[in-house]
Amino acid sequence: QVQLVESGGDLVQAGGSLRLSCGGSGIAFRFYHMSWYRQAPGKQRELLAAITTDNNVNYADSVRGRFTISRHNAQNEVALQMSSLKPEDTAVYSCNARRPDGAAAYWGQGTQVTVSS
Repeated sequence: QVQLVESGGDLVQAGGSLRLSCGGSGIAFRFYHMSWYRQAPGKQRELLAAITTDNNVNYADSVRGRFTISRHNAQNEVALQMSSLKPEDTAVYSCNARRPDGAAAYWGQGTQVTVSS
């Protein structure tokens, strides 16, 4: 059974930083493209950052320069380092694992990030 579990969400003041972590069991992250998404109340889910199996990264304009995605295959972990947080970053953050051939994809349950002004 595949399970992705996010952690690290918290209440933080604007300008602060957080590190989110996504750990997995049942799959080996090194074989998957990994991504972080978020969804705020009343809004569509937004792709924030993605890292491929060979460590190519891409970011949404809304987070580029503030967020950094990294993968740690030996620990089966992908992280999202967030800095200069803004109230509009408040959302549930989820990780996604997707096989490069598209044959499978998995989601975590999400972790809440709240940024106060």
